Amino acid sequence: MTARQRVVRVSTEQPNYIACVLGTEISIDIHGSIPKGATSFDVRGTSGLRVYVIYNPNVATASEGTRWLLDSDVEVVVALNGPSSAVNDNKVRVSYYGPTGDTLITKWSWGPQGEGAVLLVNCDRDGPSFGDMDNAYPYVRSHTDLQDLSLLILNTHGPAGVFDTHKLVLHISLFDAAKVRVFHARGDVSFSNYEHVLGVDKLSYTVGRTDGKGQHTFYVEGLAFPDADFKGLVSLNATLLEHSSQNSPATPVFTDTVVFRVAPWIMTPNTLKPLEIFVCRGTNPNQTFLEAVKALAQKAGCKLTICPEIENRGDRWIQDEMEFGYVEAPHKSFPVVFDSPRNRGLKKFPFKSILGPDFGYVTREPRYGRVSSLDSFGNLDISPAVTVKGKEYPLGRILIGSSFPGSGNRKMVKIVRDFLYAQRVQPPIELYSDWLTVGHVDEFLTFVPASNRKGFRLLLASPAACLKLFREKQKEGFGNAALFEGLRRVGRITLDELLADRLLHRDSKYVQSCIDWNRSILKRELGLSERDIVDIPQLFTLEDSTATALFPDMVNMLVLGKHLGIPKPFGPIIHGQCCLEEKVRSLLEPLGLNCTFIDDFFSYHILSGEVHCGTNVLREPFSFHWWDTTP
Repeated sequence: MTARQRVVRVSTEQPNYIACVLGTEISIDIHGSIPKGATSFDVRGTSGLRVYVIYNPNVATASEGTRWLLDSDVEVVVALNGPSSAVNDNKVRVSYYGPTGDTLITKWSWGPQGEGAVLLVNCDRDGPSFGDMDNAYPYVRSHTDLQDLSLLILNTHGPAGVFDTHKLVLHISLFDAAKVRVFHARGDVSFSNYEHVLGVDKLSYTVGRTDGKGQHTFYVEGLAFPDADFKGLVSLNATLLEHSSQNSPATPVFTDTVVFRVAPWIMTPNTLKPLEIFVCRGTNPNQTFLEAVKALAQKAGCKLTICPEIENRGDRWIQDEMEFGYVEAPHKSFPVVFDSPRNRGLKKFPFKSILGPDFGYVTREPRYGRVSSLDSFGNLDISPAVTVKGKEYPLGRILIGSSFPGSGNRKMVKIVRDFLYAQRVQPPIELYSDWLTVGHVDEFLTFVPASNRKGFRLLLASPAACLKLFREKQKEGFGNAALFEGLRRVGRITLDELLADRLLHRDSKYVQSCIDWNRSILKRELGLSERDIVDIPQLFTLEDSTATALFPDMVNMLVLGKHLGIPKPFGPIIHGQCCLEEKVRSLLEPLGLNCTFIDDFFSYHILSGEVHCGTNVLREPFSFHWWDTTP
């Protein structure tokens, strides 16, 4: 025996009520009140109902809010799952849509055709007297603060009397509440009227009733970046509840959801335009170095900021302390400095002097255990945009140094690696850098812009290329030419002496094998060929099984557009020219690059660092929008 059906005609003006007997079905006439211009519909029911949309009489499909075309043969059927516990405790809602439909805000999807809202972490400090980041406070503090928040408009259209028996509630899950804060803009423009209504310790908020045609303005503030335990998605829900009497609990009639994705922190590669250079004034005089960096900044048209001794407290390694990146939403973008967990003399500088109006701050520090040299951000780099076997990485890929697979030696701390992986738009590549005494990727690689091919070249330090060059010069009769000629308190080493050193050859073979291991990884993971790589002559020596540069490490350079600040190597002088400088110029100047060699020998090199280690660069963001990629 088939279930008998009654017909109910829906109305766009007022709700209809009907009693349904368990075991029977109700046919809902969706055609009698179709609004002008409507081309599709969806239908939703409360949990006590089964709702079916029938296109073919032989096939009944359960509806889960899918949008259906308004075909003349389409039919909606409703049946009870069980007896009701109260009058009107089950509801059915039919919604009609025009030919373009409405944006589906209940999901978030990647790519140029993707959908979904974007939320910024409000991690800047828009007032100099505010103390902490703006999102540390449960209130809106200024117009500039408000601009960092995402706008959310809630429109209510319907009979004014509906709120006699219904109420509208915004609500959020306990997990998501820790990631956002929602403010309700009420009254005039005074910031005291921006009430914190949702998020943190507030899980629900009842929206005030209107005359039936109201608009409520909310602003949503991000509190947390994507991380290992947070995918970056936050859902805000609006539910219409019916309370037919004071003695019965309210029952949900309809729920709508908007999904936000928190904007990731994005790194910037050397190929992007430089805006500002940061460098430290040293306790041991580095004035000559500062003057050279200043001259290079002027050539590149960059602002130069010198961190004074009182702020750096004798710590000149500003590259190791922090990494510049940015966040972006359709309505706003601003730079964000990532503060490393190394916590040496510069540990207060990013928060105290970089954090400010439209300049955000983020950090990650392990709760337990010690950090190592690999946790400094000289061990953090980013490639330019690449395509690998058809897969596009329009924002490049992060590079971090680690230990040899399975060795159990030094690695970047998990909390930092988890953060980098969680951003998703620049998938990290882990390289082998633990063979170096300091252990940073910037000791053996860098990227420079180029006008042809992929728009960049990967530069790799190469002992093999250096020994080849020195052998050529020896065969030409310059075996007595020496490294470090004219440097006070540094012993000169002739080419004949160097090339006769068996230990140096042993060290060079080992170091070259370590770099070649990384070369293979980079070619595979960045889609590079040998023509995309330039070998920069460089020698290393081993001490206690780890390597340091024999002479200033030329790949550890400052890249400012076409202007390169390269550590001066003090190589053998032949025909009045340093043969190492001459070789590097011959490799890079055909790419349209200008090479400036900077003396950092006593101010940085003998302290186990070079030009890149002692500088940091704020760059323009990508023109590509991160939400248009597909991780």
